[in-house]
Amino acid sequence: MNKKPNVLLILNDDMGYSDIGSYGGEIETPNLDKLAANGIRFTQFYNTARCSPSRASLLTGLHPHQTGIGILTYDSGPEGYAGDLNKESVTIAEVLKHNGYKTYMSGKWHVAKDLLEPSENWPLQRGFDEFFGTIIGAGSYYDPNTLTRGNENIEHEVKGDKNFYYTDAISDQAVQYIKDHAEKSPDEPFFEYVAYTAPHWPLHAKEEDMKKYKGRFAKGWDILRQERLQKLVDMGIIDGNWELTDRDPSQPAWENADKKEWLERCMEVYAAQIDNMDQGIGRIIETLNETGQLDNTLIFFLSDNGACEEDIPLNVSKEELVNKLLIAKSQTRDGKEIFFGNDPKIMPGPENTYQSYGTAWANLSNTPFRLYKHWVHEGGISTPLIVHWPRGLSDKGTLRHTPGQLTDIMATIVDITEASYPSFYNGNDILPMEGRSLKPILEEDDCNDTPLFWEHEGNAAVRVGKWKLVKEYPKKWELFNMQLDRTEKHDLADQYPEFVKEMTAKYERWAERCGVVPRDKILRLMNESGADKPFWEKDN
Repeated sequence: MNKKPNVLLILNDDMGYSDIGSYGGEIETPNLDKLAANGIRFTQFYNTARCSPSRASLLTGLHPHQTGIGILTYDSGPEGYAGDLNKESVTIAEVLKHNGYKTYMSGKWHVAKDLLEPSENWPLQRGFDEFFGTIIGAGSYYDPNTLTRGNENIEHEVKGDKNFYYTDAISDQAVQYIKDHAEKSPDEPFFEYVAYTAPHWPLHAKEEDMKKYKGRFAKGWDILRQERLQKLVDMGIIDGNWELTDRDPSQPAWENADKKEWLERCMEVYAAQIDNMDQGIGRIIETLNETGQLDNTLIFFLSDNGACEEDIPLNVSKEELVNKLLIAKSQTRDGKEIFFGNDPKIMPGPENTYQSYGTAWANLSNTPFRLYKHWVHEGGISTPLIVHWPRGLSDKGTLRHTPGQLTDIMATIVDITEASYPSFYNGNDILPMEGRSLKPILEEDDCNDTPLFWEHEGNAAVRVGKWKLVKEYPKKWELFNMQLDRTEKHDLADQYPEFVKEMTAKYERWAERCGVVPRDKILRLMNESGADKPFWEKDN
């Protein structure tokens, strides 16, 4: 059989590096763990630290600023920051569709500025034959805004469905696409993009999933971080000589923390969100198996950024959430009031709550690394990457330590499917792919020195081989030896000033080429326009 491989790309939202079982976590993810046991895990794969930019980079094989989504899906002023996929990019779906693939998407889009009316940057207009999901970046799991099928809003369908839960709906639609494809187009390959919102806030989970985790996190974040570290070392994912980062200085020791019942519940709900996603992935995999398509399906699983430490404050504006950001509704489906903000008097999980799990648990999720979503230290950009392909992988259940980043996914898919990537599409010149194919690395680690670059809201980094130069805006550059100190504990910038100068020059050349605009200028433009920052940007 010479049929080209199907491609299943699974992305989840705001999950830390070490949350799932096959990367050291306490959360039960047997289906992902099975994919890992029969596939390959990457230990040094990177995203771009934020939802929209990661999705734009993943889908196009370009750096975010080259796609028009330098920050999020709102216009921040300069070219490269318009908040919409531009016409100089093509998506994986567009490439594969023009190479004989059927294309399907289920889940979160979040790479278009227009949220309520179909635009040229909605999924069907960017290469997908079928789409079910949300256009917006976050929202209720019970009654999400911008729920869409094709180009049609279908939020009304949820109102009468008491069993609706968005993660299940994403999984079930992905299953249905696979069944329909096997029945209607068995001789054609497919590309399916499954983009979960789990475990992005708000903390919404089904009761039966939450019950599984009652008491699971009672040891607290300090002990659990130590235990995860040891599991990561035992698995060979990290080096035992790397030091665990300090507890976030803003957070108390677990033994001194107040409201422990509420704190535990936050992590229990977060875990339940990931657990439910894994259950859905299990249904997807089983459907591939039942329809005889599993062996020849290339599967990727990864996260769009590191764990999210964003707090939803008690004084958060309902007007902002409901009417400006469109990430919440003012009432539940049966007309009850929704309580917004991290109030320890209210347990998260049900539809009438809207909370997040906070800094200390995000610190656990990113064990053993520093910082979180938004930042480009290892905690913000490190993701699990599981690759599974029975027909195409000879080496299974192993690790790859070669560094890579999101731009490599497009290059890998184009390489493996033998698709042609266009230089001209729909009347527009298309930028060349920025990544390199991971296909050789799937066969053997090569640990090459291909430079990797990041920038998000002034947070910037460049990695060349074992060296990483990184800064947290507006602080100075730091330099780390990633072979000896991937947890970024020991800054060597003062010891190697010439090396800092050399790597800074590399970064600046990349930033100019890719259209990065200095953060100070972005902030000035936003202030001049009178733009009101959303709650998660108040401190940035």
